[in-house]
Amino acid sequence: MEHIDAAATALFDHHASGATSGAPVTSPATARAYAQSVVRERWESPSRRARDADVVDMLLVVSELVTNAVRHGDGLAGFHVTPTQEGLRVAVRDHSDLIPDVSHASGAFPVGHQGNGYGWPLVIRLAREITVDRHPGGGKTIGVLIPLRPAP
Repeated sequence: MEHIDAAATALFDHHASGATSGAPVTSPATARAYAQSVVRERWESPSRRARDADVVDMLLVVSELVTNAVRHGDGLAGFHVTPTQEGLRVAVRDHSDLIPDVSHASGAFPVGHQGNGYGWPLVIRLAREITVDRHPGGGKTIGVLIPLRPAP
């Protein structure tokens, strides 16, 4: 799973690339706002609107990934969103080299609280093409594809 190239690495900084507001992505709230603006401004068109339920799922996945970077990954090191025909590709970089034990889990919700919550199982259930890439200089990037479907 170690497959991030130099061009992709160059896109990571503390600001969301191409953000219309210019505001840095430093929290789950700013990441959600930026991702939603990408959907509205770059995925949707006059003839295509994302389903509301898919946007809610996207906001949840973005929030969980950024929260995990802040709480368990020694802080947010980068955030990038790319619209695709299938949906939104999201990459969240943190400063930690540790790969979570649950990174290859089934998506089952925990039976009782043992230090792990519902966040990662939700990411597994709602996102596709999940990757965890370690960086030679330290840290890792978790990348996902969040599917978006046109509203009927």
